[in-house]
Parts: sequence; C-alpha cells; structure tokens
Amino acid sequence: MTIEKKQNGNTLELKLTGRLDTMTAPELEAVLKETIDGMEKLDLDFSGLEYLSSAGLRVLLTAQKIMNKQGEMVIHNVNDTIMEVFEVTGFVDILTIA
Repeated sequence: MTIEKKQNGNTLELKLTGRLDTMTAPELEAVLKETIDGMEKLDLDFSGLEYLSSAGLRVLLTAQKIMNKQGEMVIHNVNDTIMEVFEVTGFVDILTIA
C-alpha cells in the first residue's frame, strides 16, 4: 500500500493505493499518529484502494473516534467492493462516506 499525504492548514488528505490489510494497517496507523493531532478535517481518498480487511477497519474506527473529538473525517471514492465491506460490517453508520 502507498499513502500520499497532503496537508493544507488544518486539513489532512490521505490517498490510499493498494491493500489495507494486516500487513499495511500499521503503516496507516503510524502516519495517522504522526499527523492527525490538531487536524480539524481528515479526508481519505480510497480511489486506489483495492482491498480492506478487519485490521484496516480497526484503524479507520480509531481515526474516526479521534476525529469525532476534533473535527470530521470523510472518505471519498469508495469502490463497490469496499462499500460492501462497510455495509456488511455496519461501518456505513459510523463513517462519513462521500
């Protein structure tokens, strides 16, 4: 997985490409820990994301909990496969998916 990071003021944009799974979830978690503090908006671009596992869902849930306290988190460009994961797990009710 690759993570493209762009910060614009209090907005952090992350574009994920590849697979967010057990092997790559710690990488996203580390990037978020380094950069999420003080951010008012977290934009996640999933246009290049092919696969999402439960480990990835855990990282997204943690990020959502943090952003609920300091701003908002929005996920963009979710493909049908990943949307199905969100629907089956109930994450569509927790996350903001644009």
